[in-house]
Amino acid sequence: MKAIRIEQFGGPEVMQLRDVDVPEPKTGEVLVKNFFVGINPVDYKIRQGQYPEVKQDKLPLTLGREVAGVVEKVGQGVSDFKPGDRVFAMIGADGGYAEYARVPAAHLARIPAALDWPVAAGVPLAGHTAWQALVEHGHIEQGQKVLIHGGTGGVGHFAVQFAKVKGAQVYATASTDSLAFLRELGVDRAIDYKTERFEDICKDFDLVIDLIGGDTQARSWQVLGEGGRLVSTLTQPDAHHPQATGKTGTRFTAAPRGEELTEIAGLIEAGNVQVYIARQFELAAAVEALEFLANGHVHGKVVLHVSD
Repeated sequence: MKAIRIEQFGGPEVMQLRDVDVPEPKTGEVLVKNFFVGINPVDYKIRQGQYPEVKQDKLPLTLGREVAGVVEKVGQGVSDFKPGDRVFAMIGADGGYAEYARVPAAHLARIPAALDWPVAAGVPLAGHTAWQALVEHGHIEQGQKVLIHGGTGGVGHFAVQFAKVKGAQVYATASTDSLAFLRELGVDRAIDYKTERFEDICKDFDLVIDLIGGDTQARSWQVLGEGGRLVSTLTQPDAHHPQATGKTGTRFTAAPRGEELTEIAGLIEAGNVQVYIARQFELAAAVEALEFLANGHVHGKVVLHVSD
């Protein structure tokens, strides 16, 4: 099968289209024939050797963490899925940019009929990350005030919509040319980080979702009220910051869960959440696709077409 592999960490030049063996599903696993796969910032972080969970001893590996396709074969002990089922999943750090992927059955969910392949491919990792940030780590409740940094990207555009579904009042930051997209997503206040200081606008918030890091994260402590929560996908917030007293901060890595993905898919199927696909590329153009994601202010998700 064709797969985009890296044998060493580095820039775009380390990504190579290779012929590799089709994997065989082990006990409790499913072999998925991929039609479309999603790409995410974590992919170029892995490629660059900047993702702590993937060390040198994991190489060579196939990039990619989101897949959408049909079940080709099931391993021993799998009874919930059968060949031909339309499925999608967030997978581990090896296997997405390929014609086939081996996936634990517990991580899979069926794709609702209303979701086409590109949309399905853009959901799993980004959807899990946004959902777990808000629900599991942010403990979001109806009526709370939430600030989302980076509200127009893959994770951010899900987080804005999930927070609205949960009944929160949602503010989000973005660049000037992305404010209209934020409003389309339904934010209560779109903040232009280039011309406005979010800490002058947001007071006594219950939750901040940090998808930016750095100085943005550090400044976010002051917008939180007593008992407020700062949740980051990037770095652990500094609990010793002068304005962190009486507040909590956490950094997490999303975990794949089939049941949770089914719940997210239901929100999309019902029309409560929209998945925005910024652009599609062919698998062989994965280098170009990842550079497009890394260098632009992408609205929503970027996906790769693998097969028909």
